[in-house]
Amino acid sequence: MSIWQPKEETMPREELTKLQSERLVAQVKRMYEKVELFRKRMDEAGLKPEDIHGVEDLHKLPFSYKQDLRDYYPYGLFAVPMKDIKRVHASSGTTGKQIVVGYTDADLDMWANCFARALAATGADENSFVHVGYGLGLFTGGFGAHDGAVKMGATAIPISAGNTQRQIQTMIDFGSTVLCCTPSYAMYLGESIEEQGLTDKLSLKAGIFGAEPWTEEMRRQIEEKLRLKAYDIYGLSEIMGPGVSYECEYQCGMHVCEDHFIPEIIDPDTCEVLPAGAQGELVFTTITKEGFPLIRYRTRDICSLNYEKCKCGRTHVRMNKPQGRTDDMLIIRGVNVFPSQIEEVLLKIGGDITPNYQIVVDRKNNTDTFDVNVEMSEQMFSDGVRGIEAVERRITEALKSTLGIAPKVNLVNPKSITRSEGKAKRVIDNRKLK
Repeated sequence: MSIWQPKEETMPREELTKLQSERLVAQVKRMYEKVELFRKRMDEAGLKPEDIHGVEDLHKLPFSYKQDLRDYYPYGLFAVPMKDIKRVHASSGTTGKQIVVGYTDADLDMWANCFARALAATGADENSFVHVGYGLGLFTGGFGAHDGAVKMGATAIPISAGNTQRQIQTMIDFGSTVLCCTPSYAMYLGESIEEQGLTDKLSLKAGIFGAEPWTEEMRRQIEEKLRLKAYDIYGLSEIMGPGVSYECEYQCGMHVCEDHFIPEIIDPDTCEVLPAGAQGELVFTTITKEGFPLIRYRTRDICSLNYEKCKCGRTHVRMNKPQGRTDDMLIIRGVNVFPSQIEEVLLKIGGDITPNYQIVVDRKNNTDTFDVNVEMSEQMFSDGVRGIEAVERRITEALKSTLGIAPKVNLVNPKSITRSEGKAKRVIDNRKLK
């Protein structure tokens, strides 16, 4: 596999640390001058820009939070005049007021290069046809993938999300070789293509899937259905979008673009910086972004960092696949439950069920209720749905063994749980409404 920017991606650690320090010092100075909230928090901590000499002082700086973006909505945290902002993106706002981020020309070029790194790591080049199935709108995914493909010189196919039949026909007719979309939608496409007997007509070689959690078992199933190699990618609207980190061919963690983003792992309760290899909450500092920079942004994602040199030759640190989010974790009857645990169990069971599920949590008579709705396979449904109770019992026992708590499992009709575009909605917590 090729490396898109060899000088930056294979930089010796000593040189990389020196570069990070120079960029951090400059970023802190600029943000202190341009961003009111950051200046206020620095002053409250008794810090001035001249107190920060390099990455060794990063831990002294104040944290940033998603709530900050809502409090200063829409443009209050931007560090440049609006005339220099060339594009804005925003989150869906499903859990509160949407967050808005902005990019200068330099920011967009940096983002395109980061995604091009991810494409190159899959073996893509200027002869590739990149099928962009992420939404092309305020969501950051689609434009990040599109600009990365254009930067590389590949042919971008900006089909966006949804309209599955058109997606399939376009993949076949246009000769798509790289698929970019959410993993749940990739699974849905694979199921639909398999049902129509069109798998042999695909030209796909690789898939770059992100924007939602997915398991190794789901990776294997996607690869089997679409006959490609599936790669993980990480990003978040607040930092940049997809391309903050990405997998290489060895798939032993996602390389963080450390020349642009400094990662840390902290204890989510004490905020103490944890040593390399320890699992905790991922924190990012953007050291080259102009329009919307952030210092020590708490992502709420739980993972660890691996600083050992990778066999691919890249020296940038690898982050392991996030194990969940501190704000996605459900506490049900005193037990910590992550949706990814449920998905892993369902994928291992396979057979009469699909890996598509939805968790519904409620509270009745001061006690939590815990339902898991799981789609039956087409085969089980067409056979007259015999043996439903036995399958539900098997799933319940497997989940109880993994979670330490037994949900009420309900088998539902095939494709009755919405997941045809965008991110799959895995959790409905009705307790929040009471």
